[in-house]
Amino acid sequence: MSIGEMLAATVPMARTLNLEFLETGPERAVVALPDQGAFHNHVGGPHAGAMFTLGESASGAIVLAAFGDQLARAVPLAVRAEIGYKKLAMGAVTATATLGRPAAEVVAQLDAGERPEFPVAIEIRRADGAVTGEMTVVWTLRPNG
Repeated sequence: MSIGEMLAATVPMARTLNLEFLETGPERAVVALPDQGAFHNHVGGPHAGAMFTLGESASGAIVLAAFGDQLARAVPLAVRAEIGYKKLAMGAVTATATLGRPAAEVVAQLDAGERPEFPVAIEIRRADGAVTGEMTVVWTLRPNG
């Protein structure tokens, strides 16, 4: 099962928004939100909440890709998030997520018995390439037990 399929199967909101997981690797994750009238705002573009979910889902995809081999001993959890809406988004939008710290550093903290935190940066773009939103989600790997 791919990471996109796993997220669609286990995160009902990803299914509700019909998110498309285009790329899900440990270096970069790309997720698309199709243009859907049911999720528009008052000006006909994607609702801010839908764009937040898109960005958070892209961050979750890269976290699973980068740290999926740690799931037996730790659970990834979003700690906090911040989003800035930069330009009017219309039509389909795509979120691209990148890790803000090397995965090896995060795993080393986990190995040392710590609960690491690390940022994931996300850019949300329209089809014309314009950046409509910038988001940061800080994640942790909470050790089991």
